[in-house]
Amino acid sequence: MNKSIFYFLFITIFCLNFSCQAQTTSDATYTFKDASRDGTGKVYLGREISQVMGFAGKAWLERAEREREEGISLALKNLPIDANSVLADIGAGSGYYTFRIAPLVSEGKVYAVDIQQDAVTYIKNRSKELGIANVIPVLGTEKSPNLPEGEIDLVIMVDVYHELAYPREMLSAIYKALKPDGKILLLEYKGEDPSIAIKPLHKMTEKQAKKELKANGFEFVENGKFLPIQHYLIFEKAD
Repeated sequence: MNKSIFYFLFITIFCLNFSCQAQTTSDATYTFKDASRDGTGKVYLGREISQVMGFAGKAWLERAEREREEGISLALKNLPIDANSVLADIGAGSGYYTFRIAPLVSEGKVYAVDIQQDAVTYIKNRSKELGIANVIPVLGTEKSPNLPEGEIDLVIMVDVYHELAYPREMLSAIYKALKPDGKILLLEYKGEDPSIAIKPLHKMTEKQAKKELKANGFEFVENGKFLPIQHYLIFEKAD
């Protein structure tokens, strides 16, 4: 056999094998099973990813009793921010948290990120109605919040992380968007407490959250145990 043909065939076979191995590695990030009630059937590090609550559920996000049930004022009071901070509210929905955070960062800004165009349009219009200039609506994707690299001091996800269709890819994109000392705050209903009347897949345990964030380059900082039914989990980039 001509040597050049031999090397061509060798390289071709090697590349095909490498491509298959790389694809298998990528696919192995997630496994699949029969979907549970409210689940997608897609599993990440032992946790089934939940279905997404659509923007049609806006009324539930804005319910009057939410402050009493979740202790919103305490959550806001304990945010690790100052007036100059740049935040990203990922899965912003109706902007319930976005519009309460905006006045706290009067010299900074809040990126209100959602993958649903209806939510982004609503926040844009609502910002104009309220005369709030430091809220920036952003249409994200399932794999990226489409944020500027290295600009964000704090990413906040309120009852959102468990719904991410691609948590590994999203955390990788968030990592790039954060400043070197940037942080992630997850507010998640306590999965350890069966008395909390939230569907199981829409809750998370502290242990599972730590496991997933650690696997993606984040170090656990603290769980502010002052909220009645949610974890207040802060992570930062690992050294």
